[in-house]
Amino acid sequence: MATVQTPRRSSRVFIRIRVYAQGRDRDGRRFRELSETIVVNAHGALIYLNQTMAIDTMIMLVNPVTEEEQECRVVYLGEATVKGQRIGVEFLCPSPRFWGLEFPPGDWVPLTSPAAPVPPN
Repeated sequence: MATVQTPRRSSRVFIRIRVYAQGRDRDGRRFRELSETIVVNAHGALIYLNQTMAIDTMIMLVNPVTEEEQECRVVYLGEATVKGQRIGVEFLCPSPRFWGLEFPPGDWVPLTSPAAPVPPN
């Protein structure tokens, strides 16, 4: 069976950025944890968390450098690692500037080599 891949809404950037995650865990207990991103994009991130989370849980991410906040929904629960569980979060509203990075347009394709000169006729 072939799988159909849908295009991503924004380019992914593999980068470690410290963020605070806060909200309620799966058991309803409040938490605030300094976390680290694995991958970011204009629509959310994959982060490490030591909290037990459930899909569709709402959390707040806070960028400690800018103090900007973004409300997020947990959309993916990954494997546990020594750094914590891999958690995918989606911003409720796209926010490409939250990470302090400039994202390339969706149709941007990097050149792998300079164009070869065209021989004269």
